[in-house]
Amino acid sequence: MALDREGRHAAVRQAVHHDTRSLPVEAGRRLPKPIAFRYSLRLMQAIDAATLKLLWHDADAREVRLRQLIAARLREAPPPVIDDQLVGTYFLALRSWSLEHAAQEISYHATSGTKHIPPGSLLEQCTARTVGIEAFDTTGRLGLLHLAFPLKMFLQPDGHLTSCDLLHTLAGAIIFDVFENQDARLVALQLPEKVMRTFPGPAYGPEGVRRLTHFPPGEPAFGTILKPTAGITPEEVGALVDEAAACPLFLFVKEDENLYPRLDYSPARERTRRAIQAIERARDKRGGRGLIFAPHITGAPHELLETVHVVVEAGATGVMFSETFAGGAVRMVREATRHLANPPAIYGHNAGIGVKTRGGIWREVIDLLARLDGIDFRQTAPVRLGPPFIYPHGDEWLGSERVLTQPLPGIRPTMIARAGGLDQGNIILNLADAERRGLSESILFLAGSAINSIKNSRGQPDPRLGAEAMREALEVHRSGELRDGPAETHVPALLALARSKKLKALMTALEQRYP
Repeated sequence: MALDREGRHAAVRQAVHHDTRSLPVEAGRRLPKPIAFRYSLRLMQAIDAATLKLLWHDADAREVRLRQLIAARLREAPPPVIDDQLVGTYFLALRSWSLEHAAQEISYHATSGTKHIPPGSLLEQCTARTVGIEAFDTTGRLGLLHLAFPLKMFLQPDGHLTSCDLLHTLAGAIIFDVFENQDARLVALQLPEKVMRTFPGPAYGPEGVRRLTHFPPGEPAFGTILKPTAGITPEEVGALVDEAAACPLFLFVKEDENLYPRLDYSPARERTRRAIQAIERARDKRGGRGLIFAPHITGAPHELLETVHVVVEAGATGVMFSETFAGGAVRMVREATRHLANPPAIYGHNAGIGVKTRGGIWREVIDLLARLDGIDFRQTAPVRLGPPFIYPHGDEWLGSERVLTQPLPGIRPTMIARAGGLDQGNIILNLADAERRGLSESILFLAGSAINSIKNSRGQPDPRLGAEAMREALEVHRSGELRDGPAETHVPALLALARSKKLKALMTALEQRYP
């Protein structure tokens, strides 16, 4: 469990530095691909076997085992919830310090910066303290540490704090930036109920989203993503939304994160205006169901908020942005729009979340804070055949969906967006999983290329064909004919069933997605 990450990083730097130092090309020029490949092979022969083994270390396999171990320990001995404290739980692998000493160092550097604290003083009220230690081995340097951080050092006059305040201290330099900490993870966070209730939470959540769109209970909610994902004009956005709006299967349609809001040839205001016009034109085809349109608005904080107002004025019923590299953006947008009669639903895209989750903060902590800050939709990994296309996976995925939907005092749940490789071949597995776990009402099944990239008989991408294929897969699920079959043989069985029932759209989609 005590992986030396610094040692591996040093080996990577040395190997990369060796490569870049030795390239016999002028700056700014590229080698032709065949030459570059041969040169790379010659360079790699100079790297010794031990270093290559270090470079090929499977961090994911270690992460899976680490998560299993920590989850079991936390079930047996849950972290305490303290009325006037925030409690952070850390996994630490230390080079020379004991866990007890690490706790003292974290308390000193992350809170009051004082070692001799007068009892009963304000300093004492603003100093972290240890509330639990569990060593995993006899060294006392590997294990779990529970630290309580006093609310006295956080709370603003009205009794609230923000996720930025919280992470600034609980995930600060003394945790992740010091050499002594060979490995460090913030694995859990406990907030008192009175603090949790000060957060805004989602404006809608699953129930509110369905009510907003008049989407009937008990029916799976689908969404889609505009494709192409970049290099398109407002006119093309309008045409793509025209096609999506014609399908009453969809509750939600969003732009992709690669389509930026402030492009001279494709400004977000005009894209939104044309998308809303397309939805209005399709109103009679939708049987009274609404359709949330979420333009992509990611930008620097000052740009993002300005763009929010622009697209909302143009009629947007949702907004979609990535907050990973703009801390506090969800809370900012939620607070800036909560006075509206119908504030935009926030799709908190998690592009870049792996930079944090694979570096030290567990996804459950990040998703908990995103939910508290106000996201209505959050992408998680789908159930699919074989390895997942995106993170999270396994227990991490289950933990993420649990923290987004579990009851929290005063906070609505977030609607899960199953996305990232979701298609006609795995949608039935996803539907069945949602039913088993009682999450059917809480999931948006979001398919992009599986809808927009399925080609018709003329060889052209045809979103209507993709949507029809998804509808046929849904009908197969409702029939229950493949309900008890093994996941490993699901696609061949589904394709055989589609052929026998002459479900032409489904056949076409499966043959293209699973050649």
